[in-house]
Amino acid sequence: MYFEMEDVINLSHGAGGELMMELISEVIVKNIGLKRAQNGIGLEALDDGASLQFGEYEVVTSMDGHIVNPIFFPGGDIGRLAVAGTTNDIAMMGARPVALLDAIIVEEGFSKSDLNRIIQSMNSTAKEIDVAVIGGDIKVMPRGNIDKIVLATCGIGYVKKGHIVLDSGANPGDKVIITNDVGDHGISLLAHREGLSFQTKLKSDVAPIWNTIKAALDVGGVTAMKDPTRGGVASALNEIARKSKVSIWIDENELPIKKSVRAASEMLGLNPLEITCEGTAIICAQPDKADAIINAVKKTKYGKNARIIGIIKAEKPGYVFLKTMIGGTRIIDTPLGEPIPRVC
Repeated sequence: MYFEMEDVINLSHGAGGELMMELISEVIVKNIGLKRAQNGIGLEALDDGASLQFGEYEVVTSMDGHIVNPIFFPGGDIGRLAVAGTTNDIAMMGARPVALLDAIIVEEGFSKSDLNRIIQSMNSTAKEIDVAVIGGDIKVMPRGNIDKIVLATCGIGYVKKGHIVLDSGANPGDKVIITNDVGDHGISLLAHREGLSFQTKLKSDVAPIWNTIKAALDVGGVTAMKDPTRGGVASALNEIARKSKVSIWIDENELPIKKSVRAASEMLGLNPLEITCEGTAIICAQPDKADAIINAVKKTKYGKNARIIGIIKAEKPGYVFLKTMIGGTRIIDTPLGEPIPRVC
């Protein structure tokens, strides 16, 4: 049977860039009728999660599927990634993560000891932010029908009604903060997968960052947040700019990118701004609160490298601009997809 190219789903359609957004809009959102429940945030918002209103609170939910290869990598594994990825999405909406459910699909012949190691990793990661694993499901597929293991997680959190943070809330004059280094997860995983070595040992930044986000929220003045996972910082910034109808101007000299990540990116022809991060957040904040947020975030375990990387403006809405190290300015586009497959 032959297909038109437009009718074929490829790896790029799940990689967090333009192609994935097109697939979601044209196939998923288009075919779902009722997109909201309990007057909460629904599918049409295309945010990091959704919500349902109950009395004085909103219950925030988010769901992720994880197909990372290899399943064990420097700095983490698929279990830590699953817990951190889902709870971080809940945190990006200003909600405190409290519970998690998981669906585990393993290939026939998968090692029990490896599964035990993954579950222990999930448990220790959840304990970092006092999240309970309250339920789930496990299935086994015949040998050769999947690649080792697929792990899906559904997270639950809560926030006071009216205090939810959307990625469409950034305003002109806001400062743009990043809480951690850029590109560590994707580059470290690729280097491990391909057997590349560098002077500095690369490790994934994968981490549950609720305590870092809570520190920022406690200061106040947070207008929008996004974690730069699939599609990296470039995709996250473009999404905020497009949804908030603003432009974002960042300074290349202020971007926290390790020398080893820059070197690996240059060698492999990759843009570190398009590389997946798994323990990092972009926070847009009112200008009078930005310095206090930086000081608060720096006191947390996963926020020690936080800094202001740019500013939000009203002109040229929907665009992201980079002031380069040599003084020029260029547009940062949304990538078509994550350039490194199967990193989350």
